[in-house]
Amino acid sequence: MDNFEEILRKDLHQYLLSMKEVDERMPECPDVEEKWEEIAKAYLPDGIREFQGYPTTSLGWMMYIGMAVAKFWDSTEWESYSNLPDLYASLRNKRGYDEMDEYIRQEVLMLEGNDYTALEKLVGECASRVNNALRHQPIEPGTKEAFNGYVASLHQLYLMGVAIQLKRMDYHMTKLN
Repeated sequence: MDNFEEILRKDLHQYLLSMKEVDERMPECPDVEEKWEEIAKAYLPDGIREFQGYPTTSLGWMMYIGMAVAKFWDSTEWESYSNLPDLYASLRNKRGYDEMDEYIRQEVLMLEGNDYTALEKLVGECASRVNNALRHQPIEPGTKEAFNGYVASLHQLYLMGVAIQLKRMDYHMTKLN
């Protein structure tokens, strides 16, 4: 599965780079990256339940979560957000799982109009790419390998969401000499 996650990372990065949504060099943001495991554990029961009927939703919501966490990190409230006992639940519970994307786009990222719609389309395309890659893996549904593939997919979508949002907030990743 490590190879699968690396293939996903490269594919998503190249796609987002071609859309000018991320920089060539991926960001390093340890505070946000450290939240991944906690968020993933909290998200998995909802995400797995939704994957059967709505795979792109189950995958795409994690990209929105990555964006939200990056936005929180850039605020003066990071101390409060980083110490929430369940950051994922606080996002989900604002409007429920089904409308979490809308909540994040409207209330966290403060998007409207074309920006709101463009982000919905971008996340949808990324989630579709990942779902397609996942479905083409030679793994049987319901197995440990399938679970690991799903988690690897969520991880890359989270990291790409973080990278997109950091770039949108003018954090540009360049190599230091």
